Amino acid sequence: MQMIRGPFENRNGELYVEGVAATELAKKFDTPLYVISEKRIRENYNRLRKAFTSNYNKIRIHYAAKANSNLSVLKILEKMGAYLDVVSPGEVSMAFASGFTPDRIMFTGTSVRTDEIEFLINSDVTINIDSLSQLDRLLKLHVPEILSVRVNPEVGAGLHQHVITAGKQSKFGLWEADTLKAYETAKKAGVKRFGIQMHVGSGVLDPKPFVQALEKLLNIAKKVHTQVGIEFEFIDMGVGLGVPYKPDEKEIDLNMLSEKVLSLFKSRLEKDGLGEPVFCVEPGRYLVADASILLTAVNTVKTTPFKKFIGIDAGFNTLVRPTMYDSYHHIVVANRLNAPEEETCDVVGPICESGDALAKDRRLPVVQEGDLLAVLNAGAYGYAMSSQYNARPRAAEVLVKNADVKLVREREQLDDLVKGQRMAE
Repeated sequence: MQMIRGPFENRNGELYVEGVAATELAKKFDTPLYVISEKRIRENYNRLRKAFTSNYNKIRIHYAAKANSNLSVLKILEKMGAYLDVVSPGEVSMAFASGFTPDRIMFTGTSVRTDEIEFLINSDVTINIDSLSQLDRLLKLHVPEILSVRVNPEVGAGLHQHVITAGKQSKFGLWEADTLKAYETAKKAGVKRFGIQMHVGSGVLDPKPFVQALEKLLNIAKKVHTQVGIEFEFIDMGVGLGVPYKPDEKEIDLNMLSEKVLSLFKSRLEKDGLGEPVFCVEPGRYLVADASILLTAVNTVKTTPFKKFIGIDAGFNTLVRPTMYDSYHHIVVANRLNAPEEETCDVVGPICESGDALAKDRRLPVVQEGDLLAVLNAGAYGYAMSSQYNARPRAAEVLVKNADVKLVREREQLDDLVKGQRMAE
């Protein structure tokens, strides 16, 4: 199954992106190459916003910048009216560079240094605290006008244990008793406006964990409201929406999710006297994963008595998810989409480690040296998690919009590997 959809098309057996042939992109910009479709980002954002605003009129979408922080991607979402969820001073800087104003940025970091807190204060962004330590150090430096608290809702979910961000084993958020203490401390210090936030994990395709976690969050919000006297300006459910990576996986039903989540939310607002706060969701993967592919050239075909290896120029330095999370990414032969799948092989990169495989025991057409492979759903945590491991420069990125192609991140060169280093005498 090819899994070609949306702005990615099969034209006479060749892969096209918004009207541009993948082979032409590879020829012009070389490989490995991340190719981003602006159309798909816009479609995903509008679909999500429509689903949630149909059930509640005070909705804010906070894009989780860590999924893909390319400035062009951020700029697209800024122009569409998105807010931003950031997790580092670097992401704050990139947000400003792409046009976001401080009032549209919320920082949700963990193990935050004091100098980073000072940076956030000077940046005037909303801070979503992750620990009592962070709160105490913040209030010693500055009393913000608005503050949010990240709650551990005790319900965690995700496609891999490394991306589950709630529950007993999670380092994120405050448990209920500490949450109450945090709001009491902040209110006593003079904070005037408040929000509350949670996050269950990443890559979730089932609405159930979101509903369970939101119910816990609202229980805590009610206690904070009644015991501390806090009025919430916004309630943020985080998000972690998954996308189908495998051909047999189904997309999450956004309308069902919105109806289940917001019916609970609205009933509890009325029952608990929580007013009409803004309801926030924080999509990252959902907006950008299927908006990008990774193009990689086949340079080696090696057959052993036990395996057939397809050697490509993209390794786990380019896309680490298969190695780090055992993640599945569908792979197609971009220049021969109509070729039948006839053999089982491993698709491996140039990194000097046995774990450097983008796919194992994968059914593919008979792949030849010189073919161009496309790794699908590469827009989330692809380039963002890439590295210079094995002293290999990072890939380039291009953005396609209505057949117009722009280089939005230059390919690193060998000289870039030594920049900033100093040799001791």
